[in-house]
Amino acid sequence: MPTALTHRRVLAVAGPIVLSNVTVPILGLVDTGVIGQMGDAVPIGAVGIGAVILSSLYWIFGFLRMGTTGLTAQAHGAGRSGEVAAMLTRALMIAGLGGLGLILLQLPLFWAAFQVAPASAPVEDLARDYMAIRIWGAPFAISVYAFTGWLIALERARAVLVLQVAMNGVNIALDLWFVLGLGWGVEGVAIATLIAELTGGALGLYLCRDIFRTPAWRDRARVLHAATLKNMAVVNVDILIRSLLLMAVFTSFMFYGAGLSDVELVANQVLMQFLHVTAYAMDGFAFGAETFVGQALGAKNRAALRRASVMSSLWGAGISCVLALGFVVLGGWMVDVMTTAEDVRAVARDFLPYMVLAPLLGWPAWMLDGIFIGATRTSDMRNMMVISAAIYFAAVYALMPGLGNHGLWVALLISFIARGATLGWRYPALERSAT
Repeated sequence: MPTALTHRRVLAVAGPIVLSNVTVPILGLVDTGVIGQMGDAVPIGAVGIGAVILSSLYWIFGFLRMGTTGLTAQAHGAGRSGEVAAMLTRALMIAGLGGLGLILLQLPLFWAAFQVAPASAPVEDLARDYMAIRIWGAPFAISVYAFTGWLIALERARAVLVLQVAMNGVNIALDLWFVLGLGWGVEGVAIATLIAELTGGALGLYLCRDIFRTPAWRDRARVLHAATLKNMAVVNVDILIRSLLLMAVFTSFMFYGAGLSDVELVANQVLMQFLHVTAYAMDGFAFGAETFVGQALGAKNRAALRRASVMSSLWGAGISCVLALGFVVLGGWMVDVMTTAEDVRAVARDFLPYMVLAPLLGWPAWMLDGIFIGATRTSDMRNMMVISAAIYFAAVYALMPGLGNHGLWVALLISFIARGATLGWRYPALERSAT
C-alpha cells in the first residue's frame, strides 16, 4: 500500500520524468544532424515528414499512457494487486492490436497523410521508404505508452527514465553508425529507430517482469471482464477526444500564423519551443499528480486526495515561476540560438512577454489535467476541453482582426486560463467522489 505523501515522493516521480523528457529533443536533433551530413535537402525533408506522420499515427494511442496511469494508480491505492497486473495486460493487448492495425492499413494511411500534407515526389518517395521500415515497430512503439503509464502509476519513475534513455541512446548510437559509418542514409535512420522501438518493447517487459510472476496478469476472466473493459474504453475515448481538441488548438494556432507574414510565422515556430520546454518541465509534476491522486481515490481517502492535489500543484507553481524567470533572463539568448535571421530574432523578442506569461497562466491547466487523469474524471476533461476550445476559437475570431499576431498569442493564453478555470470549477465534485 502507498505510504504518506511527502515532498520527497513527489520529487522522486517528477525528477526522472523531467530528465527523460530532456532526451526527446536531443534525439530529434541527432536525426536531423546525421541525415543533414548527406548534403541534400530531400533526405532531410523525407525523414522530417515521415517522422511527423508516424508520430501522429502513434499519438492516436497516447490515451493509453494516461488512461493506464489513472486506472492502475487507483487499483494500487485500493490494494487490488490482481487488477494492477491485469491492467498491464489489457494495455499491452490494446498496443499490440493497435500496432497491428497500423501495419495492415499502412498503405491507405500513408496515402491519406500525403493528401493532407503533400510534398515533392522525391521527398514522398523517400518518406514512404522510411515509413515502410519504421511501421513494423508500431506495436512496440505503442507498447511503450502502456509500460510508461503503468510504471508511473506505481511510482517507478526511475524505470521510465531508464526506458527512455535506453531507447533514445540506442537510436542515437545506431543513427551515427548506420548513416555516418555505413552510409545507409534515410533507410539507416529508419532501421535505427525500428531497432530502438524493439528495444523499448523488450526492455519494458523486463522492467515489469515482477508482475509476470503472479498468475493475475494472465487470468482471462479478470483481464477480459466486460464491465472493466467498458470502463477502460470510456476513459480512453474521453482522453482521446480531449487530446484531439487540444491538438486542434495548437495546430490551428500554426495555421492562423501562416496567414500572417513569413517572419511572424517563423517567429511563432521559434517561440513554440518555449512552450515545449514548459511542457517538458511541467509534465513531471503533472504525472506525479496522476499517480498520487489515483492512489488516493483508489483508497477512498479524501484527505490524501486533497494533499496530493495541493502538493503537486505547489511544485508545479514553483516550477512555472522558475520557467518564467528563466525566459526573462535567457529568452533573448534562446531566440538567438534557434535562429540567425535578424528579422525573425527582432519579431520573436517582441513576443517574448507571452512566453513569460505562458507558464504562469498555464500551470493550473497542466496540473489539473494530471489531477483529473489520476482520478479518471475523463468526461469532465472532455467537456471542459470542448468549452475551452470554443473560447479559444472565439477569442481568435475577436482579437486577430485588430491585433494580428498579438491577438493570436492572447487567444492561446486565454485558452490556458479557460482550461484551468473550467477544470477548477469541477474539482470539488472530484474530491467528493473520493468518499
